[in-house]
Amino acid sequence: MASISRGDASGKLLSPKIRSAKLLEVLNSLEDESTKEKEIIFISPPDNAVGDFTDEDSEDEEGHKGGNLSGSMLHATVVSEGSETGEDNEELELQPARKRQKRIAELRRVWTKRDIRPDFVSWSASDPHIEYLKSQELSPVGLFELFFDERTINFIVSETNRYAWQKNVNLDLTAQELKCVLGILILSGYISYPRRRMFWETSPDSHHHLVADAIRRDRFELIFSYLHFADNSELDESDRFAKVRPLIILMNQNFQKHAPLEEYYSFGESMCEYFGHRGSKQLHKGKPIQFGYKIWCGTTSRGYLVWFEPSQGTLFTKPEKDIDLGGNMVIKFVDALQARGCLPYHIFFDKIFTSVKLMSVLREKGVKATGTVHEYMTEKCPLKDPKDFKKITKGSFDYKVEESEEIIVCRWHDSSITDVCSNAVGIEPVKLTNCHSSASKTSTRVHQPSLVRLYNEKIGGVAKMDQNISKYKVKIRGMKWYSTFISYIIDVALNNAWQLHRICNEETQVDLLAFRRYIACVYLESNADMSSQGRRSRRLETESRFDMIGHWIIHQDKRTRCALCHSQTNTRCEKCQKGVHAKCFREYHIK
Repeated sequence: MASISRGDASGKLLSPKIRSAKLLEVLNSLEDESTKEKEIIFISPPDNAVGDFTDEDSEDEEGHKGGNLSGSMLHATVVSEGSETGEDNEELELQPARKRQKRIAELRRVWTKRDIRPDFVSWSASDPHIEYLKSQELSPVGLFELFFDERTINFIVSETNRYAWQKNVNLDLTAQELKCVLGILILSGYISYPRRRMFWETSPDSHHHLVADAIRRDRFELIFSYLHFADNSELDESDRFAKVRPLIILMNQNFQKHAPLEEYYSFGESMCEYFGHRGSKQLHKGKPIQFGYKIWCGTTSRGYLVWFEPSQGTLFTKPEKDIDLGGNMVIKFVDALQARGCLPYHIFFDKIFTSVKLMSVLREKGVKATGTVHEYMTEKCPLKDPKDFKKITKGSFDYKVEESEEIIVCRWHDSSITDVCSNAVGIEPVKLTNCHSSASKTSTRVHQPSLVRLYNEKIGGVAKMDQNISKYKVKIRGMKWYSTFISYIIDVALNNAWQLHRICNEETQVDLLAFRRYIACVYLESNADMSSQGRRSRRLETESRFDMIGHWIIHQDKRTRCALCHSQTNTRCEKCQKGVHAKCFREYHIK
């Protein structure tokens, strides 16, 4: 089921009404450029999303690619909020935005033409945890296992075995087998087939010996079909993501525990692609991924994901403090950051989230914030009219400061009119920047206020993360509605591990593809099932030992004999799983 929330030309939301429509009609309406109304499509999850039946899905595993939707989906019935016919939505308990705006207007804010005078303390925090990680000299596998650590792996193994037992199947999954499954999923990001069973085919054009020798096809299929992340007997019926909620909590804890401590963070929306018939799915016009789960994300400026939460829409999440849903998600992200210490963090976000009220709340929490803002969310800040602003010279700007709370709103004329709001950064110093004209195809130097320049420099964290995920994202997906969400979590963990690798290894960095390849190869080779083919160990030694790809020397607790000189050693090659001295390491890997 989907709902459409409409607004008038001024951006004010209208009272929610309901009417039936077809998804195809909605898509055609969105593509109509003459439509001036703001429309948001929300496809609601099933009422009993925590029910046992949602462990299965009617989506084809090798199903929809890109924007190709089936006829049954295009002609599915949706629900529209804001039509002039139909009955009121009695289930929607939120107050209309019009009433909230009236209460905000009663504050009667006083705006003055001057620069902002923020009273935040300067950033002086150090990051001892990153220094500790640098001293450990962790390999790519070691960095990835900061997130998929032993506790997380054992939890997934336990819940998967529990679920299989409830289905009268003795799965007896082990951590070693689960790592083989993870290795295959990671490998599918850069080596993909139309059907995943082709990895095990004996045909010379498709057979992949690394996968085939690691785990049997039927065993992989059985494990993958029973992967589970929560106890079905203890699900929260009010949570549409209860099936994966324990994993979300674990991953958020690990992401925050190892996150680089920085001053600047970005907050925004990410999309997890999904074309099935169930789930909390949304449509975003103009996005690279238009159908899927919307995920609220807080990242560092380089793209490390610190905190995430899948969106369930305002139908299931009630905003608080006279702030909309997006603003409340920003506050939750700030609370997660402040769990590490109440430091003067600086958060950047776009106009979806920004409001003067949100800036006020964050200022009370001691957090700096800067973001673009819709004109109707500036609480009647008396700036020059946008129509008149377009007629004056590019680089011109107008600004006002709210007297009691030191919140500035600046309107700047660049290629278009941009409104920026901040509680920490002002106009000065004004510098010159390049402004490109698409009409004349030339660039000119124009003035740029300080808060606009800083916003442009620091806002791209979520976009960088999305770019990294999209390059080599997991291609294998299952029948369960949340299988693509699990793939998204794996991709995010790999992105975060790679970001830590770039920070901890400034001199000897590898690119994202080599990083993922190394983890996939180590997981498949070191966790391979050796019980059925004694020749595997010989093949791995002859083929992987001399490939000169991704061999790392790591410490081991138990001393073993060196594979070259045969004396005792406490180090080993992580990929070959052979004890090797540091002095013997190079000679051992050269023919």
